[in-house]
Amino acid sequence: MQRDIGAVCALYPMPTTIVGAVADGRPNFLAIAHVGILNNAAPQYLTVSLKKFRHTSRAIRETGGFSICLPSVSMAVAADYVGIVSGDRVDKSGVFEVFYGRRGNVPMIRECPVNMELALHDVMDLPAHEVFVGELVATHVAEDCLRDGKVDLEKVRPLLFDYSSGWYFGLGEPVAPCWRAGRDHPAYAAAKGAK
Repeated sequence: MQRDIGAVCALYPMPTTIVGAVADGRPNFLAIAHVGILNNAAPQYLTVSLKKFRHTSRAIRETGGFSICLPSVSMAVAADYVGIVSGDRVDKSGVFEVFYGRRGNVPMIRECPVNMELALHDVMDLPAHEVFVGELVATHVAEDCLRDGKVDLEKVRPLLFDYSSGWYFGLGEPVAPCWRAGRDHPAYAAAKGAK
Protein backbone atom coordinates (compact mmCIF):
# COMPACT_ATOMS: atom_id res chain seq x y z
CA MET A 1 0.00 0.00 0.00
CA GLN A 2 1.04 3.58 -0.62
CA ARG A 3 -0.36 6.60 1.21
CA ASP A 4 -1.06 9.94 -0.49
CA ILE A 5 0.75 12.60 1.57
CA GLY A 6 -0.19 15.50 -0.69
CA ALA A 7 1.92 17.58 -3.04
CA VAL A 8 5.21 16.98 -1.21
CA CYS A 9 8.44 17.09 -3.22
CA ALA A 10 10.25 13.85 -2.38
CA LEU A 11 13.38 14.35 -4.50
CA TYR A 12 15.52 15.18 -1.47
CA PRO A 13 18.30 14.85 -0.59
CA MET A 14 19.78 17.24 -3.13
CA PRO A 15 23.35 18.39 -3.45
CA THR A 16 23.94 21.54 -1.46
CA THR A 17 25.33 24.17 -3.77
CA ILE A 18 26.65 27.64 -3.18
CA VAL A 19 25.68 30.14 -5.86
CA GLY A 20 28.11 32.96 -6.45
CA ALA A 21 27.63 36.32 -8.16
CA VAL A 22 29.17 39.76 -7.94
CA ALA A 23 26.85 42.04 -5.93
CA ASP A 24 27.62 45.69 -5.30
CA GLY A 25 31.12 45.17 -6.68
CA ARG A 26 32.10 42.27 -4.42
CA PRO A 27 31.68 38.48 -4.43
CA ASN A 28 28.48 37.25 -2.80
CA PHE A 29 27.52 33.67 -2.05
CA LEU A 30 24.23 31.95 -1.19
CA ALA A 31 23.62 28.30 -0.28
CA ILE A 32 20.96 26.77 -2.54
CA ALA A 33 19.70 23.20 -2.89
CA HIS A 34 17.24 23.92 -5.70
CA VAL A 35 19.39 23.32 -8.75
CA GLY A 36 18.60 21.46 -11.94
CA ILE A 37 20.21 19.93 -15.00
CA LEU A 38 18.31 20.69 -18.21
CA ASN A 39 20.37 18.63 -20.64
CA ASN A 40 23.65 16.76 -21.07
CA ALA A 41 24.72 17.89 -24.55
CA ALA A 42 26.59 21.01 -25.58
CA PRO A 43 25.66 23.68 -24.86
CA GLN A 44 24.69 22.48 -21.41
CA TYR A 45 22.18 24.40 -19.29
CA LEU A 46 21.77 24.33 -15.50
CA THR A 47 19.22 26.11 -13.33
CA VAL A 48 19.07 27.64 -9.88
CA SER A 49 15.81 28.67 -8.24
CA LEU A 50 15.91 31.72 -5.97
CA LYS A 51 13.21 33.64 -4.13
CA LYS A 52 12.60 36.93 -5.88
CA PHE A 53 13.73 39.09 -2.96
CA ARG A 54 17.20 37.51 -2.81
CA HIS A 55 20.21 39.82 -3.04
CA THR A 56 21.85 37.25 -5.33
CA SER A 57 18.94 37.36 -7.80
CA ARG A 58 19.59 41.02 -8.52
CA ALA A 59 23.33 40.36 -8.81
CA ILE A 60 22.84 37.61 -11.40
CA ARG A 61 20.56 39.84 -13.47
CA GLU A 62 23.02 42.76 -13.34
CA THR A 63 26.20 40.82 -14.17
CA GLY A 64 24.78 38.17 -16.52
CA GLY A 65 26.70 35.36 -14.86
CA PHE A 66 26.84 33.15 -11.79
CA SER A 67 28.59 30.13 -10.36
CA ILE A 68 27.34 26.88 -8.89
CA CYS A 69 29.91 25.69 -6.36
CA LEU A 70 29.73 22.20 -4.85
CA PRO A 71 30.90 22.15 -1.21
CA SER A 72 32.21 19.03 0.50
CA VAL A 73 30.87 17.71 3.82
CA SER A 74 33.71 19.48 5.63
CA MET A 75 32.21 22.81 4.52
CA ALA A 76 28.78 22.33 6.16
CA VAL A 77 29.13 25.20 8.66
CA ALA A 78 30.33 27.76 6.09
CA ALA A 79 27.78 26.62 3.52
CA ASP A 80 24.94 26.91 6.02
CA TYR A 81 26.18 30.33 7.13
CA VAL A 82 26.05 31.83 3.63
CA GLY A 83 22.53 30.44 3.30
CA ILE A 84 21.13 31.95 6.52
CA VAL A 85 22.50 35.50 6.27
CA SER A 86 21.64 37.97 3.52
CA GLY A 87 24.29 39.65 1.40
CA ASP A 88 22.03 42.69 1.57
CA ARG A 89 23.01 43.09 5.24
CA VAL A 90 26.27 41.10 5.59
CA ASP A 91 29.43 41.20 3.48
CA LYS A 92 30.09 37.52 2.65
CA SER A 93 33.04 38.23 0.33
CA GLY A 94 35.61 37.13 2.93
CA VAL A 95 34.01 33.82 3.91
CA PHE A 96 35.84 31.88 1.20
CA GLU A 97 38.98 32.19 -0.89
CA VAL A 98 37.61 33.48 -4.20
CA PHE A 99 38.85 32.95 -7.73
CA TYR A 100 37.53 33.86 -11.17
CA GLY A 101 37.48 31.86 -14.40
CA ARG A 102 36.93 32.53 -18.09
CA ARG A 103 34.24 35.20 -17.75
CA GLY A 104 36.23 37.25 -15.23
CA ASN A 105 33.13 38.35 -13.30
CA VAL A 106 31.85 35.08 -11.84
CA PRO A 107 33.18 34.43 -8.32
CA MET A 108 33.98 30.83 -7.39
CA ILE A 109 35.20 29.19 -4.18
CA ARG A 110 38.71 27.73 -3.96
CA GLU A 111 37.70 25.47 -1.02
CA CYS A 112 34.89 23.86 -3.05
CA PRO A 113 36.16 20.81 -4.93
CA VAL A 114 33.88 21.58 -7.90
CA ASN A 115 32.90 24.99 -9.31
CA MET A 116 30.78 25.59 -12.41
CA GLU A 117 30.91 28.92 -14.21
CA LEU A 118 27.74 29.96 -16.05
CA ALA A 119 26.52 32.71 -18.35
CA LEU A 120 22.93 33.80 -17.76
CA HIS A 121 20.77 32.49 -20.62
CA ASP A 122 17.23 33.11 -19.43
CA VAL A 123 15.06 33.78 -16.38
CA MET A 124 11.78 31.99 -15.73
CA ASP A 125 9.35 34.00 -13.63
CA LEU A 126 7.36 31.91 -11.14
CA PRO A 127 4.99 33.34 -8.51
CA ALA A 128 7.49 33.40 -5.62
CA HIS A 129 10.75 32.38 -7.33
CA GLU A 130 12.90 33.13 -10.33
CA VAL A 131 14.58 30.25 -12.09
CA PHE A 132 17.90 31.33 -13.57
CA VAL A 133 18.95 29.27 -16.58
CA GLY A 134 22.69 29.38 -17.11
CA GLU A 135 24.80 28.12 -19.98
CA LEU A 136 27.76 26.18 -18.62
CA VAL A 137 30.96 28.00 -19.60
CA ALA A 138 33.54 25.97 -17.66
CA THR A 139 33.87 23.51 -14.78
CA HIS A 140 36.79 23.94 -12.40
CA VAL A 141 37.76 20.88 -10.31
CA ALA A 142 40.40 20.40 -7.63
CA GLU A 143 43.15 18.16 -9.01
CA ASP A 144 42.85 15.71 -6.11
CA CYS A 145 39.15 15.18 -6.88
CA LEU A 146 39.72 13.91 -10.41
CA ARG A 147 40.09 10.34 -11.57
CA ASP A 148 41.00 9.83 -15.24
CA GLY A 149 39.96 13.43 -15.97
CA LYS A 150 36.49 12.99 -14.44
CA VAL A 151 34.99 14.17 -11.15
CA ASP A 152 35.37 11.48 -8.47
CA LEU A 153 32.39 11.83 -6.10
CA GLU A 154 34.05 9.76 -3.38
CA LYS A 155 36.88 12.29 -3.28
CA VAL A 156 34.57 15.31 -3.58
CA ARG A 157 32.39 14.09 -0.69
CA PRO A 158 29.48 16.41 -1.62
CA LEU A 159 27.28 17.88 1.08
CA LEU A 160 23.66 16.76 0.67
CA PHE A 161 20.63 18.70 1.91
CA ASP A 162 17.41 17.05 3.09
CA TYR A 163 14.52 19.50 3.40
CA SER A 164 12.15 17.13 5.20
CA SER A 165 14.52 16.30 8.07
CA GLY A 166 16.38 19.62 8.09
CA TRP A 167 19.77 17.87 8.11
CA TYR A 168 22.85 17.76 5.92
CA PHE A 169 24.16 14.35 4.86
CA GLY A 170 27.11 12.85 3.04
CA LEU A 171 27.22 10.11 0.43
CA GLY A 172 27.17 6.48 1.42
CA GLU A 173 28.89 3.62 -0.35
CA PRO A 174 28.44 3.19 -4.12
CA VAL A 175 25.44 0.95 -4.80
CA ALA A 176 25.62 -0.24 -8.41
CA PRO A 177 27.24 0.78 -11.71
CA CYS A 178 25.10 3.04 -13.91
CA TRP A 179 24.16 1.71 -17.37
CA ARG A 180 25.42 -1.77 -16.39
CA ALA A 181 23.51 -2.90 -13.30
CA GLY A 182 20.29 -3.26 -15.30
CA ARG A 183 21.91 -6.01 -17.37
CA ASP A 184 21.48 -8.26 -14.33
CA HIS A 185 17.69 -7.76 -14.32
CA PRO A 186 15.83 -10.93 -15.37
CA ALA A 187 13.97 -9.05 -18.14
CA TYR A 188 17.17 -7.68 -19.72
CA ALA A 189 17.98 -10.78 -21.75
CA ALA A 190 14.41 -11.00 -23.06
CA ALA A 191 14.36 -7.32 -23.99
CA LYS A 192 17.75 -7.61 -25.67
CA GLY A 193 16.54 -10.60 -27.69
CA ALA A 194 13.36 -8.79 -28.76
CA LYS A 195 15.31 -6.14 -30.69
